[in-house]
Amino acid sequence: MTWLVAGLGNPGSHYAGNRHNLGYRAVDELADRAGERFRKARFIPADVAEIRHAGERVFLAKAHSYMNESGPAIASLARKHRVDPEQLIVIHDEIDLAFLALRVKFGGSTAGHNGVRSVASAMRTPDFFRVRLGVGRPAGRKDAADWVLEDFPKRDAAAVAELVNVGADAGLSIISDGLDATQERFNRAGPR
Repeated sequence: MTWLVAGLGNPGSHYAGNRHNLGYRAVDELADRAGERFRKARFIPADVAEIRHAGERVFLAKAHSYMNESGPAIASLARKHRVDPEQLIVIHDEIDLAFLALRVKFGGSTAGHNGVRSVASAMRTPDFFRVRLGVGRPAGRKDAADWVLEDFPKRDAAAVAELVNVGADAGLSIISDGLDATQERFNRAGPR
């Protein structure tokens, strides 16, 4: 069976440290662990790396478009590699989860996340796996769009790196262990 793990984010070094780029960072982590490099996909605006996990072929993907328009590239990769929606895992930031919380789910609402909405629209179904990495909501009246496009404070670097690592692990766990076991092992609330 072939799987596709898509990390959501925005392209370019300007966005690399943003809260919105946790998905990109998680698939980068998976490629690094396997000693693989991302390469430009042919005829699709995305970078792709191929790894193996639990005997399965796994494509890692980062769309070249901005997050809110990433769905068409991810859907094109899924069609190209004959990946059914049930074998798609999307890793993304989530403002509706406390900072450092993690939730794994299958299908359901996009919870207002425009990147997930774009993927669901392009795939013509919301029925795919999501690994949701909590970034929390901004304090006061700060706009949520501005919040997710800010870098994490330097003091949070180690905690964010750990969240990225655990999010990457959760993505692989879906493939090898299934949804229930992955939720049991990885779902967690943020620090109190």
